[in-house]
Amino acid sequence: MLPAKATPEQHAQFLVEEVEPRLAQARAGQRTVCFVDAAHFVLAPCLGFLWSVTRRFLRAPAGRQRFNVLGALTAIPHELVTVTNDTDITATAVWLLLRQLAALNLGVPLTVGLDNARYQRCAQVVTLAASLQSELCFLPPYSPNLHLIERLWKFVKKQCLYATSYADFAAFTTAISECLAQTQTTQRRALTSLLPLRFQLFTKALFAPA
Repeated sequence: MLPAKATPEQHAQFLVEEVEPRLAQARAGQRTVCFVDAAHFVLAPCLGFLWSVTRRFLRAPAGRQRFNVLGALTAIPHELVTVTNDTDITATAVWLLLRQLAALNLGVPLTVGLDNARYQRCAQVVTLAASLQSELCFLPPYSPNLHLIERLWKFVKKQCLYATSYADFAAFTTAISECLAQTQTTQRRALTSLLPLRFQLFTKALFAPA
């Protein structure tokens, strides 16, 4: 499903003019490109389907505790840097993430692709990125199809949340953290097939009325 306010022509133009040239440099080892986004995992029942001879009920946790993960996923290779908390993702979290990326001493220019969340476009973040000589590349509005890290969040939800119940918030956050930590080990093969540098585009002809 594509957001109603998405502009397919703008997506296509951005991919050709902004994304692909930078990815070409990344393939040549001349630039690091990473995609930054936040995921908010809620400790709540997540739908799943299975067959059972008798009806079964699962006790749902009380409240809506959230485990927030702000991640930076590099396009080549697929490496992940994160900032996590159980409160809110703010400009401070983005500031910390940019600092972590700068500390990697990549030796080549860094481009950070991110959406238009207010806490990412604020003066604090823009000023820090400029001081670190990091390029901020803001994706067009309503373009999850151009955001590589969205595929990672979908993978984590499938691995950790779907049809799964956790006894408490600690077990919930541990499962997600361990899954993220395995992106370069046990989950590497699955993610390699999930994260090719190909991006889906849409045309108005494909849009159907709701």
